[in-house]
Amino acid sequence: MNRHLLVIEDDPRIADFLSRGLTAEGFTVEVAATGPDGLARVRGGDHGLVILDLMLPGLNGLDLCQTVRAEGCHVPILMLTAMDSTGDKVRGLRLGADDYLTKPFDFEELLARIVALQRRGREQRVEAATLQVADLVLDRERMQASRAGRPLTLTAKELAFLELLMSAPGRLFSRERILSNVWGVNVDPLTNIVDVYVRRLRAKIDEGHGLPLLKTVRGLGYRLDDAPA
Repeated sequence: MNRHLLVIEDDPRIADFLSRGLTAEGFTVEVAATGPDGLARVRGGDHGLVILDLMLPGLNGLDLCQTVRAEGCHVPILMLTAMDSTGDKVRGLRLGADDYLTKPFDFEELLARIVALQRRGREQRVEAATLQVADLVLDRERMQASRAGRPLTLTAKELAFLELLMSAPGRLFSRERILSNVWGVNVDPLTNIVDVYVRRLRAKIDEGHGLPLLKTVRGLGYRLDDAPA
């Protein structure tokens, strides 16, 4: 279970309460106080769950949720807000939230919902033994990849890199996140190894195919999808 939580909440009292309470339960808690900061942290981090307020400065929670889902981010999102009408709840869930809890809330109920959402997400990941984007397929059990039915010869690191990108098609992965997930936290952040492996992967999965899948977003990172360039 990924115990790194992101709390996006502009009320410092609630943010502090959540941070202290969840830390005491063994979670690592990161806090963002504005919509834009929260969005940047979702894009650049590796979180087990996001607790999201709706009334945020700069970018409201509904728009934030809709944006990250449109970008292909599947991190569990629990909306925590004083907006308690049925219409508010329905809209939040339709825009991609996984659960919705209104303020004031019981901490034990919040904790139970967090555990349930993470368990549900873990079960869904276990079921996904095969990842596929267009005609690119990765068998996670055998760690074998193919495109258009033809096997690809990939190293262990190339497979790990490809699995990360294919786990969330369309999602933008920063160099920092790729380094952390594929090479570990102790790698030199100034290394160009990500760029080297992008070139290697692109040569193996895209060359000779009419539709390139591995995309570069200059200055931001990389994503893998079947959208036209």
